[in-house]
Amino acid sequence: MYYHMCSLNVLGIKMLHPVQLFKILSDDTRLTIIVLLREAGELCVCDICTATSLSQPKISRHIAILRESGLVLDRREGKWIHYKLSPNMPSWAVETITTTWQYLREDIHLRLLKCVSSKC
Repeated sequence: MYYHMCSLNVLGIKMLHPVQLFKILSDDTRLTIIVLLREAGELCVCDICTATSLSQPKISRHIAILRESGLVLDRREGKWIHYKLSPNMPSWAVETITTTWQYLREDIHLRLLKCVSSKC
């Protein structure tokens, strides 16, 4: 499995700062995507669309922002792209996402149940 990381780190390359994380997660769609990935581990774009009841172009636009920030990695499998949280996130960002996930876990679990009955 090969994942792309769009933003790198230190040596003259972008790093994620707390204010950037909060700006990124201030959008409900991006927050939902991040928490869905925290719960599921990895999801294809069709599952994210089903869980959020949003169109693929809208999800792709938000995922592009998440990828550029270095929060999300992607991999292609056939015609589908699968996403997961980056293991290279700063620990403070992981803690923030985990705390949010714990608070929203019941709602996220219900959203993911919609994906089980859906086939890409």
